[in-house]
Amino acid sequence: MLQIPPNCDLTLGLTRLVTPDGTPSVWRARIDERFLNPAGAVQGGFLAAIADSAMGAAAVAAMGERKVFVANTDLRISFLRPVAAGSVLTCSATVVKSGSLVAFVEARIVDQDDVAVANASSTYVIRDRTE
Repeated sequence: MLQIPPNCDLTLGLTRLVTPDGTPSVWRARIDERFLNPAGAVQGGFLAAIADSAMGAAAVAAMGERKVFVANTDLRISFLRPVAAGSVLTCSATVVKSGSLVAFVEARIVDQDDVAVANASSTYVIRDRTE
């Protein structure tokens, strides 16, 4: 049985936003001290996890009614500026191109002032669910 939202998103404190334009994958996270590195900025792996969750959800949404699993084959992320505790991050993911077996997805993470803090892209393999 699938957990929706998945346990990893619950652990990270991610919340899916419903947007007026119907964008399928916009996620929000409030940063606290648990996610900081020793320098006091958000650890890069946390930003990568937010991007991966948003991009994976976008890849699944692009399949419409087709029931699928997706798995990323690569993930590229550029960290544009440090993020401090107390920040509220929003990650928007967009499918650039999708076929029946592979989806190419991009994500942008911004802070509460709409300043970009990271950009990411990933390739997802698409597999049919049997349940």
